[in-house]
Amino acid sequence: MSAKLTQQNKSDLAVPAQVGKGLSQYGLPEKHGLYDPMFEKDSCGVGFVAHIKGKPSHQIVVDAEIMLQRMEHRGGCGCEPNTGDGAGILTGMPHDFCVKVAKQDLGIDLPAAGSYAAGNVFLPTDEKQRAQCISAIENIIEEQGQRCLGWREVPVDTDGANIGPTARLAQPAIMQLYVQAAESLEGKAFERELYIIRKRSTHLLRFDKSIEQRKSFYICSLSPHIIIYKGMLNALQVKTFYLDLQDGDYASHIAMVHSRFSTNTFPSWDRAQPNRYMSHNGEINTLLGNRNWMTARQGMAECDDYSCPIDSLFPIAENDCSDSGNFDNVLEFLLMSGRTLPEAVMLMVPEAWQSDENMDQAKKDFYRYNSAMMEPWDGPASIAFTDGKCIGAVLDRNGLRPSRYYLTNDDRVIMASEVGVVDVDPADVKFKGRLQPGKMFLVDFDRGELISDEVLKKDFSTRNPYGEWLSNQEIKLADLGCEQEAHGFNPDTIIPRMQAFGYTVETMQFMLLPLVRELRDPVGSMGNDSALACLSDKPRMIYDYFKQLFAQVTNPPIDSIREEVVMSLECYIGPEANLLATTEQ
Repeated sequence: MSAKLTQQNKSDLAVPAQVGKGLSQYGLPEKHGLYDPMFEKDSCGVGFVAHIKGKPSHQIVVDAEIMLQRMEHRGGCGCEPNTGDGAGILTGMPHDFCVKVAKQDLGIDLPAAGSYAAGNVFLPTDEKQRAQCISAIENIIEEQGQRCLGWREVPVDTDGANIGPTARLAQPAIMQLYVQAAESLEGKAFERELYIIRKRSTHLLRFDKSIEQRKSFYICSLSPHIIIYKGMLNALQVKTFYLDLQDGDYASHIAMVHSRFSTNTFPSWDRAQPNRYMSHNGEINTLLGNRNWMTARQGMAECDDYSCPIDSLFPIAENDCSDSGNFDNVLEFLLMSGRTLPEAVMLMVPEAWQSDENMDQAKKDFYRYNSAMMEPWDGPASIAFTDGKCIGAVLDRNGLRPSRYYLTNDDRVIMASEVGVVDVDPADVKFKGRLQPGKMFLVDFDRGELISDEVLKKDFSTRNPYGEWLSNQEIKLADLGCEQEAHGFNPDTIIPRMQAFGYTVETMQFMLLPLVRELRDPVGSMGNDSALACLSDKPRMIYDYFKQLFAQVTNPPIDSIREEVVMSLECYIGPEANLLATTEQ
């Protein structure tokens, strides 16, 4: 039986102790004290089950639910064991099931598969605010030339799933939206309109201060190919909470699951995974730089495929997302702007290619070209990704998050962050392996086969003459000659000049002399007990006023000598180009 969400039964719940000053039951707290949402990261369990030939069945969903439950230990919870950090499942669009419930609950006949989209939407529990959100979304759908078919209340069982007090307090209303494509609109063009609808709705409603519960608004997905059921749950609660998943008519060819452990962050309904196109185990250590560069590149972004000004989609990396959410934002943008899903993943999570002497030159050229387009989203990461038409996984270039996969005789592919999550008779295993650092594997449902890393990347690296483009456009510092002789050191003027430019005795002794006398890089301790520049009585160099926001260490530690294959100090300088165009310039 569905548990109805009303303002009354929410007010009957005791407010947990951890919901205190600065915290909100809707979404994340604002920046205060030592807490900053910028440092939100998570580390989790991830996996998927898929039929390699694209054959849908309810058993795929059941196997994925078992996988999720067996990764319960990878998820986190607070003082309440029945309030999880987040868990969920992504499946292909269950067309027959959707036809049944749309007729049963809404009295409508859905069009053919691919001609409509469905998605679960988190909305305010307050009836007036919920109506305001629904009206705004419907207006945007109409403005984009599509047709809203209706809203279905998603049946949930809050009591049967034993949802904890904190999760209940933040629980949104959950509705299922159906959108029909405009006449003659299909494929990627329809998906792009849905993307515009989602971005415009998010920008409008999540930041509308007239809506008190605005942070509870979130579109889990809106797609013709996939649908997501997730929430502030633990791995054991997902199937019991969402009654749709228990229906025998709910059939899918893929099912991706995720159990969230929010490392040093706040759990919430919207930050549960899977995200719209990926699930992530690990953390993105370079997130601040990635976000800033993505914001900078927006000014150069151009794409004629959108039916609206592209700047209406900005910011691409949304401010209130976790590291995984921001990765998904950028991945979705690249995908909607013309790149294929595996190509976009290769761009964001490249191999360690610079020092690999065994790598094919064409692949090196591909990575060198793309490294000038975008820096890596780096950190320990095992990422599963899908758009419903293919599904795959990639491991970070350091190989710091394990992932294993199986291909069975009955054409199932099983991938997870650990073994033993789905029972498989060893005699039924056709092939098994583990993801290697920087490597990827992909299941293409149109071709009905598993594509290896080597075949996949050879295909993409030979689509354009990257090597020729680089030789024509790339300028290396070593190639720049200097016709002037080096300036000499006049002992009568060198000391006053150094003093004028802020050099200190310490700089000369520990930084300059090793470079000049011993021709080596200076070596020193990370410790710095000098006074802050802003508190110093002496004039300081301008860069002394800026400090890193974090201690620069890796976990686990990386030896730059013995592990030089994954280390590079190369840096590109020069103008930014259009990230969405693959051209010689």
